[in-house]
Amino acid sequence: MSLLKPITPNPTFEPVASKAQPERLVAGDPAFLTWQQDEARDGQVRTGVWEASPGEYRSIKGENFEFCHILSGLVEIAEDGGETRTFRAGDSFVLKPGFVGTWKTIETVRKIWVVVG
Repeated sequence: MSLLKPITPNPTFEPVASKAQPERLVAGDPAFLTWQQDEARDGQVRTGVWEASPGEYRSIKGENFEFCHILSGLVEIAEDGGETRTFRAGDSFVLKPGFVGTWKTIETVRKIWVVVG
């Protein structure tokens, strides 16, 4: 087993489809596709690609640390009590444990993600 794992930005296997939880939905009807590509440490570290259609929902990270790299699309993320930040293709950011705010997808977004937690 190799310890070097590429992340494919356009996976060919079927994604897991989901929607925003009703209690977290703010606007629209965003749909999510997740292509998990690797898992380690009994599921504590996961990587993959995620896509979301336009809409807005509450993002609550809990104990998770999430690194994101935007491949395509446009989003606005606002931490409760903080400023709204815009991210587009080529941008990277981290949502730290305890983050609570809103995620607004303006244009369908696709990102590479790494979650630890």
